[in-house]
Amino acid sequence: MRKQYLFRIALACLAATTMGTTGAIAATSATQTSPDETARTEAAVIAVDEHWLEAELSGDSAWLDAMLLPEYRSVGTDGAVHPKSAIMAHAAKNRGSDEERRKVEAWIKAHPSGKAVVIHGDTAILSFYDPAKGAASDVRSSDIFVYVDGRWHALYSQHSGPGKS
Repeated sequence: MRKQYLFRIALACLAATTMGTTGAIAATSATQTSPDETARTEAAVIAVDEHWLEAELSGDSAWLDAMLLPEYRSVGTDGAVHPKSAIMAHAAKNRGSDEERRKVEAWIKAHPSGKAVVIHGDTAILSFYDPAKGAASDVRSSDIFVYVDGRWHALYSQHSGPGKS
């Protein structure tokens, strides 16, 4: 998962909590914002999600606080709901440590994932899927973003976990 990414799915599998994203860890620092993160494009949504993963792994609470809407919720594979405050607290625990990063990188390597974005108006849905099955027949996780004040913000994440092959 999402959530580039399979961080939120990785957390569900690794720590029984879900944070919401899938994919490769962004190459840029979590404190640097790529200019294309503000565009109303599929690439911008993916860039924000990759930045999200990096911010969670590095403990960049300021960026996460600005990107996650106050109403943000993540629903884990077990149906448990994790509010924004839980995501923020987990990220804070990662600050100054690379233990979670190593776990997530290993999980991502073992569970490759594709990404598909659908944008309708001010809403974007980023879905993560098994590349062998394709986006049309497999969804591991989805993150819902809304475009507010010139930026994409996360509102909701839903995780199902990687399917069995």
